[in-house]
Amino acid sequence: MNDGSPEEIEAERKMQFLYALRSKGVTDKKVLEAMEAIDRGPFIRGLFAGRAYEDMPLPIACGQTISQPSVVGLMTQALEITPRDKVLEIGTGSGYQAAILSKLARRVYTIDRHRRLVNEARIVFEALDLNNITAITADGSHGLPEQAPFDRIIVTAAAEDPPSPLLAQLKEGGIMVLPVGQSDAVQHLIRVRKTAAGLEYDEMRAVRFVPLLEGLGKDT
Repeated sequence: MNDGSPEEIEAERKMQFLYALRSKGVTDKKVLEAMEAIDRGPFIRGLFAGRAYEDMPLPIACGQTISQPSVVGLMTQALEITPRDKVLEIGTGSGYQAAILSKLARRVYTIDRHRRLVNEARIVFEALDLNNITAITADGSHGLPEQAPFDRIIVTAAAEDPPSPLLAQLKEGGIMVLPVGQSDAVQHLIRVRKTAAGLEYDEMRAVRFVPLLEGLGKDT
C-alpha cells in the first residue's frame, strides 16, 4: 500500500505506466512524452474508470473499446509523425488515440460512425485544451476526401484489406497504420508506406480490434 502524498502516488503511477510502455516496445522519446502528457483517465467512464492506468483494452460506449496503452503507443510510434504532419484517424472511440496524436502532429482529423462517441470525445478535447483536433461523425471507411491528402493515416478498426479510399488519400511518402484481418480471427497490425514506386507493407504484430463497419451507428 502506498501511503505517500498524492503527488508521490501520481509520480509513481506515471513511472509504472511508462515502464509498462517501454517493456512492450514503445521506445520513441516523443511518443512516450505525449503519452505521459495525456492522462487516460478522462477518456474512460463508468465501471472501468478505476482501471484506466492498466495496460489493457477496456469497454466504452456503443459496443466499442479503448485500446490498451501499449498498442496505442506502438501504433503511434509506427506512424513516425513529424510536427508538420496532418493526420487522419478512422475510429475516434474514446478520443484517447487522437489526443496522443495531437501532441505530435500539426493537425488531427478523427472520424467515428457513432455520434455519441464523437460528442463525448469533443468534451474531453475541449477540457484538455487540445484545439488542433477536428472530430467528425461520418462513415470512416470513405475517409475524408475534402481534407486529403494526409501525411499519416491511422485506423483503429480492422478491415480485411487496407481500404482503397484511404490509400488514395495518403500522400506520397506517407504512412498508414492499421489492423488487417477477419473480425472473428487473429488480426495483424501492418504499416503501409506510399512511395513513388508503389506501396510497401510491414507486418508488425498480432492484435484484436473491433471491425471497420460501413455506414453510421444506430445512435446517429
